[in-house]
Parts: sequence; C-alpha cells; structure tokens
Amino acid sequence: MAYKNNTMIVRHRLLTELVRLWKDGVLVEKIDRLPIELSPRHSKHPGRCCVHKERAVWKYKSLPLLGLDMSDETDELTPLSEYARIALDRQDGRRPAKERIKSNIMCVIDEACSSCVQIKYDVTNLCRGCVARSCIHNCPKGAVSLDEHTGKARIDHDKCISCGICHKSCPYHAIVYIPVPCEEACPVNAISKDEHGIEHIDESKCIYCGKCMNACPFGAIFEISQTFDVLQSIRAGRKVVAMVAPAVLGQFEATLPQVYGALKGMGFHDVVEVAQGAMATTENEGKELLEKIGEGQAFMTTSCCPAYIQLTEKHLPGLKPYVSSTGSPMYYTARIVREKYPGALTVFIGPCVAKRMEGRRDEAVDFVMTFEELASLFDAFDIDFRTADPSAPEFESVREAHGFARSGGVTEAVKSYLKLDTERLKTMQVADLNKKSIATLGAFAKTGKAPAHFIEVMACEGGCITGPSSGTTMADGKRRFDRELLKKDKTY
Repeated sequence: MAYKNNTMIVRHRLLTELVRLWKDGVLVEKIDRLPIELSPRHSKHPGRCCVHKERAVWKYKSLPLLGLDMSDETDELTPLSEYARIALDRQDGRRPAKERIKSNIMCVIDEACSSCVQIKYDVTNLCRGCVARSCIHNCPKGAVSLDEHTGKARIDHDKCISCGICHKSCPYHAIVYIPVPCEEACPVNAISKDEHGIEHIDESKCIYCGKCMNACPFGAIFEISQTFDVLQSIRAGRKVVAMVAPAVLGQFEATLPQVYGALKGMGFHDVVEVAQGAMATTENEGKELLEKIGEGQAFMTTSCCPAYIQLTEKHLPGLKPYVSSTGSPMYYTARIVREKYPGALTVFIGPCVAKRMEGRRDEAVDFVMTFEELASLFDAFDIDFRTADPSAPEFESVREAHGFARSGGVTEAVKSYLKLDTERLKTMQVADLNKKSIATLGAFAKTGKAPAHFIEVMACEGGCITGPSSGTTMADGKRRFDRELLKKDKTY
C-alpha cells in the first residue's frame, strides 16, 4: 500500500466493528443494525446519493469480510444476520478447513462500483477555443470539433479511438486523460466492465497482485476474508498456529515480541516466524542457482512471490523453465509447524493477496490472513502493545531472512549464504509488476537471455513491505522495517 486513503480506513473500520461484535458474542444478533449505526439518518454521506445507498454499501461490503461475496445473495431481503450465521457455521468440522471457504480470491461489490466512466479523454473548461486548434487538426478520426455555441473543443466519443494525440497537442493541457483506476492499475488486463457497467475480475488472467483493490476510489474491490474462519476455529478450541511474514517488522509501532504476545493473547497457540522458512528458501535457492548456472542455464529467477508465479503460469509460460523450483518461505514454515504441532491449523499472516492462492494450493496451509485484517483484530480486541505480555519466538532467524520482505532482500540473502560477491554473481531486481516490467520479463523468456544470473522478482514496489494488504503506508512501513531490521544481530 503506497498511500493512505479513506477506502482503506472504511475497510479497517468495518472489519473492526464486525470482529468486536463477534468477540462480544452478538454478531448474529446485532449485525443488522451495524449499517444504520455506521451511517445514521442525519449523518453526512459524501460520495453516495443518499444515506440509504450508503447503508446498502456497508451491508454488501460486509459480505467478503464474512468470507462471502455478491453471488451468495439470492434474495435482496435476506438480512446480514443470515450471512453472519452462515459465516459462523462454516467451520463445522465435517470437512477439512480449507474446503469450506470460497474458491474465488477477490470480488467486486456492485453496489459500490458505479461511478467510473469508460471515457479515456475529455475536454475540460480550461479550453480557450484557441486559434491553433491543434486538437482538431491532429485527430486521425475527426473526433474533435468546435462547439458552435461555446467556441470550445469537444470530443465525439463515438468516433474517438483514445489515441491521446489531442491530449498531447493541446497547449493549455485542457484535454485530460480519464482512466478507470482499477483497470489502469491492473498489469495484465484482468479487470473490465461487464454489460451492466460493473467491473468484473477474470480470475483466468488475474495474478492477485492486489493493485486494483487499492486503486479503486470507491473501495468496491475486496479480498474474500478468512478472518472469521480463523476466529471460529480458535473459539472451538482448535490448536491454531500463526505463521507471520517477515514484513511484520514494518507494520506496527511495537516490538516483535509485543506483536507475537498480542497474537497469543487473542488465542493463537503459538507464533512461528516465516523468516525461519526463509532460511530454508535461501539455502535451497542458492544451491539450485549454482547448479543451474553450472549446467549452462543463462539465468534463474526467484520463486517466493506468488503473484509472479501466477504471472508465469497465466501470461509468461516461456519463463517457467527459468523460475526456481525452490519453495517459498511460507512453504517451508508450514512444514516446520506441521512437524511440531501435528493436527494444528496453520494461518499465514502477511501483506499479500496472492498468498491466498498459494495457501489454497498448499496442503500444509489452512488459512491466510493479512496484516490489514490483523490490525482490525488488534483494535477489536483493544490490544495495547505497551501492556501486552511479550512473547519471543523459539527460533531466532538470521537478519538476511527477515530482509526477504524488501526489494533486494532475497538477493542479499542468497549472496550472503553463498559467500559470493557482485563480480561473481550478476544480479537484478524487478520490484513492481507493471506492463513495462512484464514486457521486460517476457523478452527474457523469448530470448533465453538476461543481463544477470539471478533475477529477484516481486510484484510490489519496494517488496513485500508495501504489499496491497499492509496495515501501513510505504513510507511508514519502510522506516519501521529498516529500523527493526538493524536490531537483528544474527547473520549468515
């Protein structure tokens, strides 16, 4: 998450209120009143036509937080309490935990998705009706003309092909580019409007990078949460173990023992650092790199970013032979937990949407939660880190393993482990999967050549510390992360 905005605050507040009701044991009984309490009759409701629309949006935004989506509504008169009951009854023990959660990773709330127009370029009131008329003379389709009443330029959108020439040629910058933010943010064109003008996510294309979720100005795009599955499992007396990603270093104004102690205070049986699994990833990936380069392969890319793995599977299959076969830190951590606590439920907690898909495919991972969700839990449980009983992890991971969370961190860990310098191992980082970087990776796949032996790929700018489901901003997260990382003394 690069910048803080109100849609993130709304998402956090709503989940906090839902969890608070669950904690008090009155989720089913009081959830129907929640939209009214969040938007009282005489409250201001900017961005919506009326308070009733605002309440409807609160209702439908609650569905993905309960682990459901719009497809679960078959009758508009069904109250929220019925959906809450479904969510609480889902973990009934009759089937394995992950088989009882929805198969889709993300969804669009159609009640909230209604205001973006499919117009790429338009003329603003900055137009002076100038003599040059560059916009008219340079338009290849004759889509720009002068309005006979105002003397200013106007665009015929039936003729416009969105080439942008009028935008570039206007001396007053009076013609503006109007993107659909979620579509603009998606690097693989996986989201588009359906016949009703509502955005639709094509999961056959989606790489779950989460860029669309935070790009939407109306907060209409959600992950399907597993929060209540985890909470219900804890309440049922199951042994639930939290596996916390290294990016946690930048998430909260608290020490790691305070964060881990807070997790145990909420009912988690134990907390295991995913940095421990990162050490196994470093060792295996380092050995694999030397083996591949020794066999004559030109380069190898990392394999720990699940959005990147989705990219190679769905869009760049030619790159797959160059992707490391080493498991991610979550993969190895889950197996450490399985061995230590047979029969326990495992919950990965991190800043990533794509980890939900990786977790779905991994038999050793039962649930995936995000730092954004964890922040809501801390607020709902009234956690005060200053008074929380600290809990240090049993195993102390090396500094480089914690560094996996930032761009360049995997590279630093592998080089440190192998004791190789830059002259002997040419490296490259791709940190932000966008159309340009994807094209670059595609060129590597096509030619079988790259300017480095080892290419680290992360979907998020700056690495996992700025993941789409972080509980903090890029600047704050990086500042905290760097500060806490320096406190780690143990190295390879």
